[in-house]
Amino acid sequence: MTTPTVATTTAALLVNDDRHYLLHLRDANKNIACAGQWSLPGGHPEPGESLDDTISRELLEEADLRVPGLTPLVVIEDTDADDRPTSRVQVYVGTWNGDPAQLPLTEGIMLRWTDPEQIPYLTMDPGTTAVIRHHQQLERGPGHGQGQGQGRQGPHARARGDGHLPVLRMRSASTSTSTKTVPNVIGVHLYLERDGEILLGLRHPDSAYAPLEHHFLAGHCERESAVDCLVREAWEEAGLVIKGEDVDLVHVVHLVDAPGAPPRLQLVFRARRWQGEPELREPDKCVSWGWWPVDALPEPTVRYTRAALDGIRHGRLYTELGWSTRLAHGAAVGTAPAGVDAAADVRGPADPCHAPEGEV
Repeated sequence: MTTPTVATTTAALLVNDDRHYLLHLRDANKNIACAGQWSLPGGHPEPGESLDDTISRELLEEADLRVPGLTPLVVIEDTDADDRPTSRVQVYVGTWNGDPAQLPLTEGIMLRWTDPEQIPYLTMDPGTTAVIRHHQQLERGPGHGQGQGQGRQGPHARARGDGHLPVLRMRSASTSTSTKTVPNVIGVHLYLERDGEILLGLRHPDSAYAPLEHHFLAGHCERESAVDCLVREAWEEAGLVIKGEDVDLVHVVHLVDAPGAPPRLQLVFRARRWQGEPELREPDKCVSWGWWPVDALPEPTVRYTRAALDGIRHGRLYTELGWSTRLAHGAAVGTAPAGVDAAADVRGPADPCHAPEGEV
């Protein structure tokens, strides 16, 4: 079987003269991979753009950061249970000695210089930790431990001399059969049906998640129950008044968006009664509301939205998406709808921590 081509994204490992690393703290309460983790700045290329141009553009867009002389250092490659590549990121290394607090950061929470000795005590993206360890090994060089000053190769050293970058291979979290407990992000979704049609919103073209795709009215649970979240989101996003006693859980989608991304439990509630007509209260997220026949959904519709609607139509309560393996004691699930792969389609962006930020 031919291994599918895997797109490559980029990241930058920036080091200062104190040998500290510039780390990027990602938002903890957004529908993004590596939420709440420290990672590297970077992103994916635009059509026809080289990786060298991509990393320079991403640093400029994210933080107005210009770093001349960036050099490819290493490639991080996620693999599935059969050791086939599922994602790839090319990491560049460079030197910068500025104050990150003065940068106009446009994504995430903050940038900060980090002493490598602090890394074991931080919530780190595993790929970022692997890159830093690799870079430290290069800095120590083959003479490490044989005397002061021997073997130091500098921040742009490579592990190989044949023109190819070393590859750090990592097993994708979504393919692991480990029983270690990990947090699952909980999203709530409103299913409204009127005269055989359901309510869907068209997401804003600048939305980092599913731009110009149709989706449920939805949001993430904060420190609140799922039903309270649904009631709040219905009012905040569309001016709809819903009472908790008037909603029923009609479908659950348990999914992994991309290799290494946090699992997400998407709860879909049907409201039997409501007050008001949908309004555009958050135009930066949704540009229109519309009622659509359940058997003639608009194109494009968010993948798991379509899967949930198919499950509701056929009386299934539960769907899995993006899980490429199943533990032996896993519960049986219904068949995914036509055109929706319930198990294997988890390739996503090359490095999950450089996927676009977005919300459900």
